[in-house]
Amino acid sequence: MSVGHGLKLAAIGIDHGHIFGMLGNMLKEGCTAAQWWTADDWALPEKFQETYPDLERVADRRTILDDPDVDMVLIAAVPEDRAALAIEAMRAGKDVMVDKPGCTTLEHLAQIKAVVAETGRIWTVNFSERFQVPCVAKAEELVRAGGIGTVIQTIGMGPHKQNLSTRPAWFFERNRYGGILTDIASHQVDQFLHFTGSTDVQIKHAQVANKTLPEHPGMQDFGELVLQGDKGHGYIRVDWFTPKGLPMWGDGRLTIMGSDGYIELRKYIDLANGNKGDQLLIANGEGAQVIDCREMGLPYFARICADIHNRSQTAVTQDHTFRTMDITIRAQMQAEGVQV
Repeated sequence: MSVGHGLKLAAIGIDHGHIFGMLGNMLKEGCTAAQWWTADDWALPEKFQETYPDLERVADRRTILDDPDVDMVLIAAVPEDRAALAIEAMRAGKDVMVDKPGCTTLEHLAQIKAVVAETGRIWTVNFSERFQVPCVAKAEELVRAGGIGTVIQTIGMGPHKQNLSTRPAWFFERNRYGGILTDIASHQVDQFLHFTGSTDVQIKHAQVANKTLPEHPGMQDFGELVLQGDKGHGYIRVDWFTPKGLPMWGDGRLTIMGSDGYIELRKYIDLANGNKGDQLLIANGEGAQVIDCREMGLPYFARICADIHNRSQTAVTQDHTFRTMDITIRAQMQAEGVQV
């Protein structure tokens, strides 16, 4: 029997394309879904309906929240709105998987922490650049087995294409999307914490900028971050400078440097290897090789299903998710000169 058997899902907020990966991967684990709701109509609701024609769109999200059979709500609303929707869902007795960033302010995060403690519900943020990338799962295996010794540093790169003509208005509004570090760099902070094991982290440098879009003053197209943890160091760069000619939305990479070797993940495309994604490069005392990880599984989704059944934390701990968003939001504030 599949691990997701008996779990019923619903979707709230269809404002980001990550909802397709969230729902699609949960359905592969044997979960079911019947309904969805969203506040806004622009491009994605139509595509969502075409992709999942058997799901019913409801006019009022309370129809979903008041359904005692719904176990988990998946949320990919506008980033600013995600915290309130997650809180509402948890108070209605639902576990929540929310698209990154899980929230955009420290006030929102404090409210979420309080509601998790109050309700005992699961609040998991789908950091897709780790949870939905097979070569990251392979890197976890290799690091855990001591393949590169003790992890010393991670270098995370998160480049994206602008695709301005397809973007909704909220994409350009700082408070709505949360800032480039809060939004995109939450992926890289998650990976830094995961691979170094750091729990005490200092933000040594944080910067954001609008280099190319003066007509959109709320837009940030460049961000970088330097972290010093109790168990490792991290450098992060995120941007909206991926050229139109690249046959992929971004050339995301992660380098994990250890005491006895290093791993480089070419997640979505490798120009030197036939444009294939999920390529893992490793060099250590035994040699150097490239590992094609495209057939590697995605353990997060099976684990989160088990966590719903068992009230456990095998997919990702709640403290890790809280810490990731806390560091990311504080870095955004520091980069913008806001007193943290």
